[in-house]
Amino acid sequence: MGASVNPTVRKRRLGAELRRLRKASGLTSTEVAERLLVSQPKISRLENGHCAISPRDVRDMCVIYDVTDQQVVDSLMRMAKESGQQGWWNSYGDIPYSVYIGLEMDAASIHAYEPMVIPGLMQTPAYAQAVIENTIPLVTAEQAAMRLKVRLRRQHRIYEPACPLRLGVVLDESALRRVVGSPYIMREQLEHLNALSAEPHITVQILPYNVGAHPGLSGQFSILRFDDSPEAGVVYLEGSTSDLYLEKRSDLEHYQAMYAHLQALALSPDSTRHFIADTIKSYIDTVAFARDGVST
Repeated sequence: MGASVNPTVRKRRLGAELRRLRKASGLTSTEVAERLLVSQPKISRLENGHCAISPRDVRDMCVIYDVTDQQVVDSLMRMAKESGQQGWWNSYGDIPYSVYIGLEMDAASIHAYEPMVIPGLMQTPAYAQAVIENTIPLVTAEQAAMRLKVRLRRQHRIYEPACPLRLGVVLDESALRRVVGSPYIMREQLEHLNALSAEPHITVQILPYNVGAHPGLSGQFSILRFDDSPEAGVVYLEGSTSDLYLEKRSDLEHYQAMYAHLQALALSPDSTRHFIADTIKSYIDTVAFARDGVST
């Protein structure tokens, strides 16, 4: 993700390393909490990367875990210091899904299933604005504008020259057929989607209606993987008022199997591009009909 520091991922990595060191020492989280004079839930939050930790607390935990390698201690303390910094998204105020943005910025790859709309990373400005304004109850004009700026800023991640995000998406046909904004906006959006699908690091597959029932009927999900830990990852489940982040190996394997099944059912990338092109034609006809109707 370039040279910038990602505090969300720093907390996550630091927490995972502290958990590993604690287990290697044979101590329970309750025993560590007693020695540090803090609550056991706080230790759990630290190890799960849900809250920041001071370099001093990291140093004290290393003493408890009998970590004698000063380079390891210094590295962990540096991560603690960086985890207290802010990511670029914090300058936009209170972003409900800021944890996800932090993970997205550091992910090496994302594989996602989306049944209803084009994913945020692939949305045009007009489409994104229509989605935000029509799907968030009671959103103010100021809040909608802020969310749009954040969404468009997130898209820089897939264009980074040094390490572009490897993105794989399975889209239900509904995402192409549902008119968001207007037929003109849909035409522009699908043209953009087809252009992105031609990029070597991006794969798009359409799941047509005629496949019938499939594992994705349970809803949207994203699987994020990281280069520094290929075996680990995060499954992100977006909700209306709260989100879920699943990191257990069994959860990752379950959703990875679901995604593989959806890929097998979906059209190939080449067939998908033809399918999208045909759908674009239907919107071109609709736009032309509306224009001719107005002119007469």
